[in-house]
Amino acid sequence: MSAPPSTRRGSNLPRVGDYNQVVVLDAIRRHPEGVSRTEVATLTGLSPQAVSNICRRLIDLDLVVETDRRAQGPGKPRTPLTLRPGGRFAVGVHLDPAVVSHVLLDLTGAPMGRSDRPLRPGATPEEVLRDVVTDVERLVRDSGVDRARLVGVGVAAPGPVDHAAGALVRPPNLPGWDRVEVRGSLARSLGLPVLLDKDVVAAAVGEVWAGGVGHTSTAVFLYLGTGVGAGLVVGGEVHRGVSGNAGEVGHLGTGATEPACWCGLGGCLGEICSPGQVVRRAVRDGIVREDAAVDHAVAPAAPAGDPRHPDQSVLDAFAALCDLADAGDTRATGLLEGWAAHVAKAVADLVDLLDADQVVFGGPLWERLTPTFLRVVPGLVRGRAVGAAIHPITVRGTGLGPDVAALGAASLALDDAFTPRSARLLH
Repeated sequence: MSAPPSTRRGSNLPRVGDYNQVVVLDAIRRHPEGVSRTEVATLTGLSPQAVSNICRRLIDLDLVVETDRRAQGPGKPRTPLTLRPGGRFAVGVHLDPAVVSHVLLDLTGAPMGRSDRPLRPGATPEEVLRDVVTDVERLVRDSGVDRARLVGVGVAAPGPVDHAAGALVRPPNLPGWDRVEVRGSLARSLGLPVLLDKDVVAAAVGEVWAGGVGHTSTAVFLYLGTGVGAGLVVGGEVHRGVSGNAGEVGHLGTGATEPACWCGLGGCLGEICSPGQVVRRAVRDGIVREDAAVDHAVAPAAPAGDPRHPDQSVLDAFAALCDLADAGDTRATGLLEGWAAHVAKAVADLVDLLDADQVVFGGPLWERLTPTFLRVVPGLVRGRAVGAAIHPITVRGTGLGPDVAALGAASLALDDAFTPRSARLLH
């Protein structure tokens, strides 16, 4: 077996046993069909003896299991190694402005359980976090998982995020959450390691951990929900930036001149992708019915820090608009196609900026937009992106479904524990 260019290489120096252990585990994880010790040595550059010793430790730690032997040409049959799914687990929490979602993943990233709790109107951050603790404990208990096998809890939330403090920083869609120490509060209450990241970053981590983005790929993950954001993957690794807040793309131009944005310009991506603004346009054009609740919820956009997430009436109207498009209503279809075309312009700019070969869409709104966006966006992106003349550009939806942020949050904990990084060599 030849080694892909991006396969993590190990070191045979004695001081880096922990790093090499993660390198070997990562090589096994990336081959769910099973990989032999000899193949692992080829993939990682480690000596056969080092690989044999590490694999023995991984088996003793219940992280890896041997499967049925297989013959590969002449000689002794080889014994493939795979991850032991129940070897470790991780919990993911998605703090969405409308609902808090919780998932439990095994070591392979397979879901073992999930739960939701609507965000109570008027609930304080402290009350919400107490609910999270209760729900996480219940999820773990009901799943029958040995709590000692949990590697940690990942939390995905609307950004920006202060990583040093483990706190949110004036999240526009979570009023009252400024400087709330989410990470520390949950870690103390749960007695587990907790990681906090932006929901778009978590979604990108989930996509990479699940194998949707290859080891050498550069990708843009566009998250469509209450807000819009981009998870950026460069060379198979999620790019977070200096403060961990890369991917704030709300003010990218889309070629449109409206709706107006609080920044003083018009047609910013964040406004174009706002479900409230889409419904407002549909109401204005007489495509969906106008009522007082919709009027109130789609009031003009406000600057960061003001509450302006859509209420249920807007989400219902948005669903009705998508239903009309699915049924063939030409006005609804035209509105969504125009929206997709403006998004495609911003996406093409991101593709050019990163020289990306993949565009992945996901988030709570994605399922309803899939038919329209996959009909419109791929051709427009490939027609505008410079790199399309040199390499293929794939445009697709996430394979993780609408829970991508929660699954990505759990993947944060798995990724932190089991992805090799050069920084480990310094400890």
